Amino acid sequence: MKKTITLLIFVLLIIQFLTVSSESLDNDVEKLGFPSYFSWQDIDGVDYTTPIKDQSPAPTCEAYALVASLETIMQYQTGELFEPDLSECHLYFYAGGTVEAGYVNLVDAANYLIDIGVPDEGCFPDPHRAFDYPFESLEGWEDRTVKITDWGWVDYDISSIKAALIEYGPLVICIRFWEDFFYYSGGVYEHKWGDRAGGHVVTIVGYDDSQECWIVKNSWGTKWGENGWFRLAYDADMFADWYGPGTGIMYIDGVYGNLKPDVPKIKIERPLIKHTYFFGFQIPTIFKNLDIQKAAPRIIGKMSLKLNVENANKVEFYLNNLLVSTDDESPFEWIIDTKSGLHIVEIFAYNSVNISKNIIDVYIIL
Repeated sequence: MKKTITLLIFVLLIIQFLTVSSESLDNDVEKLGFPSYFSWQDIDGVDYTTPIKDQSPAPTCEAYALVASLETIMQYQTGELFEPDLSECHLYFYAGGTVEAGYVNLVDAANYLIDIGVPDEGCFPDPHRAFDYPFESLEGWEDRTVKITDWGWVDYDISSIKAALIEYGPLVICIRFWEDFFYYSGGVYEHKWGDRAGGHVVTIVGYDDSQECWIVKNSWGTKWGENGWFRLAYDADMFADWYGPGTGIMYIDGVYGNLKPDVPKIKIERPLIKHTYFFGFQIPTIFKNLDIQKAAPRIIGKMSLKLNVENANKVEFYLNNLLVSTDDESPFEWIIDTKSGLHIVEIFAYNSVNISKNIIDVYIIL
């Protein structure tokens, strides 16, 4: 009987302690004055985040998550929505990442941002290759970099994450996920089914207490999730701490450098990765397991390479490293018409100050 009473008292004390701790946490949150909702998508009505990108098929998520945070802070600091576009591939490979290894050490990448910095996308565009390849950023990239002065880990609790998110900007987080995450299409995500599928690195940009969730930016394109975004439940138990002594939740601080370099910008609008074209007619690629480079557009028949080029007065088109066309008038188009097989298309744009490039691998079927 005495043992039973002693055990009962012990259980009641634990319950009381947990209740007090929970009330204390709620009081601390209230004292800190956190709003019930916060997002870098809506700072006094302004969305400082940049468009969703697609890292596939390379495992470059660490670089994409860091860049997502950097680009948002750049716009907030300048007070301008100029859609900065930094080179994830430069950060990934120059900081020591490889596709074969499947990652770049997040700490190495953050330290690279302190020591060297990352240039704009025009210096090293993403070719969307699922393998390692020789790489080199354009000459002069060192003068086009954005750097940080510091980075650090954030404690794994709701209050600390909220405070860091508001003070520093979007946070880079390491997560583990399950098979059902691939099929997420909306709502507040919590694991429901499937085996553990792997690890990932994404960017928290906000939170919503009414739904008890974090607002998170992914790098799997706009066809996944909520137009590329997802909401992660506070208690989803997905955070991971793979990169040395740390929590797996990283802030970056002190963004500076050449935030708005005077460079041309080149966006390839057609063909798009992971799409097939029949004489210019576009459909999503269906048979993805054929012996064809995974993300490369598949092209049947002639079609125009359509670009969106800004701040340029001349564009050169290269096919397999050979110059095939030069155009000095907008809209800067070129007809893709070559023999069957895999080909590398490179576009170089010039203004009076700088040069930028873009690249896409294409697979010609006929």
